[in-house]
Amino acid sequence: MIDPNYSWPPADRAWTDLPEPARQAMVASGAAAWERVFHGRATYNKEWRLARPPILTADAWRELNEVCDRLAHLILDTCRRRVDTAGELRRLLGVPAGETRLLDESEPLTEALLAAYRPDVIFTEGVPKFVEYNIDSSLGGGFDADTVIQRFAQLYAEHGILDDLPVRAAPSLLDQRFVAIREELGLPAGARLALLMDFDADYPGLDDPETFIRILSPLAVRARDFGIDLVIAPLATATLADDKRLVVDGAPVDALFRLFVPNRVTPTAGLDAVAGALAAGTLPMFVSAAAWLLGNKTTFAWLWEDVDALPADDQTLIRRHVPYTVPLTVAVLDRAIAEQAELVAKPADGSAGHGVLIGPELSPAEWAEGLRAAVDRGGNILQQYLPADRVPMDFVQIETGETVTADVPYSLAPYLFGRQASGGLARVGFPGGDGILNLAHGVLLTGVLLSGPQPSVDHEVIAATRRAEGQ
Repeated sequence: MIDPNYSWPPADRAWTDLPEPARQAMVASGAAAWERVFHGRATYNKEWRLARPPILTADAWRELNEVCDRLAHLILDTCRRRVDTAGELRRLLGVPAGETRLLDESEPLTEALLAAYRPDVIFTEGVPKFVEYNIDSSLGGGFDADTVIQRFAQLYAEHGILDDLPVRAAPSLLDQRFVAIREELGLPAGARLALLMDFDADYPGLDDPETFIRILSPLAVRARDFGIDLVIAPLATATLADDKRLVVDGAPVDALFRLFVPNRVTPTAGLDAVAGALAAGTLPMFVSAAAWLLGNKTTFAWLWEDVDALPADDQTLIRRHVPYTVPLTVAVLDRAIAEQAELVAKPADGSAGHGVLIGPELSPAEWAEGLRAAVDRGGNILQQYLPADRVPMDFVQIETGETVTADVPYSLAPYLFGRQASGGLARVGFPGGDGILNLAHGVLLTGVLLSGPQPSVDHEVIAATRRAEGQ
């Protein structure tokens, strides 16, 4: 149950509440073992690594996930007030036909589209603000976040640092995703599930598919505990059998875990094979490509258009946690140019910071020119500019091994699968960074630790149950 008047604790409260000896030991052990903790993890940063992960109170994490869940449903509702099907939604959003691959335009907009979501949340004056909402199965960063936080937790366990403290890693988002995949797709124990990726996409490590798949191999091992035979492969290698079943790595698969973005996926024969199996009804997919449309940032503008007619608690949630958003059109251009210091312009269907114009960081000429170009292209939104709070974090300099404490911006991205909260991704800035929180700008990725009473989800129990089902 969301508390509309919840008082969010300071970002560093959980950290500063720990005993000083524990804090010192966490930083020292993390600085000494940074290569082990971050081995194989995605980053472009060549100078810094985190010496410790962020810590949040479990109560604040629980409240944040409640807001995440409600906001996802408000987004679906605002779409359903306007249209009934995926094709109607595509047209209303102005998305060109064929741009969203694998889209069934006749598909109704149902809650099945909310099987997987992850918002991007910054904190402004201590309050979480949802700057965008990713609703889809292709949610990046999860493997890195889960792996890093589990390595930190193992490191602390080896040194006994947190033995007497109520602190542990957030529940595994990877485990919860396996639970949701089986439940959403109705898979029997032992089902063969293909995890397909587009290795022509822009993400660190994808230029070496063989190594990347080897790094992901622990996922396949873990999937067995949930009754899933997971095969990881490049999308381009998939083929279609005579019986219209999808074939991956030499054998038919029972279902697909889609880990590629439907509007930027590289056209290949493998993609055509997936489309053929979907059309034939032989390939359950986690999740439908229609879910991708719900994450279009235009839906934030619709929330604000509808806000006055919503129940009081939902009005409070939107006004408190969603930046004011409108479509960027010629009708608002002059005002947008004049109010540069208060605005950000974004492609409505963009991600990873591409094409974003941050008013306070540009010259007046750059801002005006960029806005006019965006209006000409279409498909952009204007959003209230909200500066990200800074939080003290500890870092190790790669070259020297020196530890440094610095106030840096950060964002949180909780993952919910099957509406169940689990872990999250923290994007953390670094000393001397430019404050833009994405991989291309050197942001550091990790999961989160939680202090206090922990979430009730126990994936080990769930895994044991799945194993029992298969016996």
